[in-house]
Amino acid sequence: RPGEAERKVIDEKVRKIIALKREVCTPENGKTFVVINQKGVDPMSLDMFAKEGVLALRRAKRRNMERLTLACGGVAVDSVNELTANDLGYAEHVYEQVLGEEKYTFVEGVKNGRSNTILIKGSNKHSIEQIKDAVRDGLRSVKNAIEDGGVLPGGGATEMSISLFLRERERQVTGKNKLGLRAFADAILAIPKTLASNSGFDPQESIIKLED
Repeated sequence: RPGEAERKVIDEKVRKIIALKREVCTPENGKTFVVINQKGVDPMSLDMFAKEGVLALRRAKRRNMERLTLACGGVAVDSVNELTANDLGYAEHVYEQVLGEEKYTFVEGVKNGRSNTILIKGSNKHSIEQIKDAVRDGLRSVKNAIEDGGVLPGGGATEMSISLFLRERERQVTGKNKLGLRAFADAILAIPKTLASNSGFDPQESIIKLED
């Protein structure tokens, strides 16, 4: 429990935040104010904020604070002494919701959108891990496609194309190099053959149809 001197310091900080809230949130613009703090917020401060219609969220993790600034804009400040409207971020909706046994805070309608959160739900931990892996793989594929400026088809199409290219190249070389090209061309067909077999098709017949 804070002492009298400490209480005065805390109250002064809260008043500065409330003063900024009154400056930027008016009945005319209908805006509301949210304070998100990495550390705790004592009950008396929470009560002062609540009377002013300020939603105060405490004990936010550092990595979430970094994501919030990327999503909402604004600046994570260490002091309220020089706090201005330029330090504030923006979101259309901020609310808490209980899902299962956990309470989550949703921040929606942000303007920057440089950071987002995907909420994954599942019946058990194993299912959630599988979904996480699938989402992670998908996001990485999109990232790589954007950075590389192209995509490769799946289903064994890429390996089939490489094999055909190597066989065409084999006709242009002489000596033992032909054997190396032929061996690699045959080896890489293992992927489309396996896919065909797993799908219930005859591997050899499928490869012949693709070559034709």
